[in-house]
Amino acid sequence: MSDMGLEFEVIPSNYEEKLETDIFSYDLIEDLATQKALDVVKRVDNNKIVIGADTVVVLHNKILGKPHTKETAYEMLKDLSGETHSVVTSVCGINTGTNRAALISTTSYVRFNALSDEMINYYIDTFNPLDKAGSYGIQELPPNFIDKFEGSFENIVGLDSEAVRKVLEQLGYSY
Repeated sequence: MSDMGLEFEVIPSNYEEKLETDIFSYDLIEDLATQKALDVVKRVDNNKIVIGADTVVVLHNKILGKPHTKETAYEMLKDLSGETHSVVTSVCGINTGTNRAALISTTSYVRFNALSDEMINYYIDTFNPLDKAGSYGIQELPPNFIDKFEGSFENIVGLDSEAVRKVLEQLGYSY
């Protein structure tokens, strides 16, 4: 958002991200982004724009959340090995002055190379996969992990500036 020339404040949402299912749907992820934004709206002044977002990694229509253990991270990375998965980010914007809302979802695709146990263990031991959906951050993966990606790299990292730009435009914000 800094690269877009926007002045902003990060206000973490207190909304509990508890999924009732691990089966992917756009409605589910869009609702999470919306609930995060609504939680923050309650705590800011009027005439502000609040942006809430949620990103998930999806393999075979199943959401891969943040692993809680190194063993779970290993299993997720093993499952992603040699496979193509999607990364979906939903962005919800709410204008507190007009009560208008806008919502956009962006999908990108990542294909991992076949990963050896040694490669997976190296990544787990060197980086912190426990705080990342799908157990990885594309920006820190060694070059031999990824075969290719399609779509927005920013989306795979977490927040696509083009999606934010479109949400702001729909809310009548010009910059």
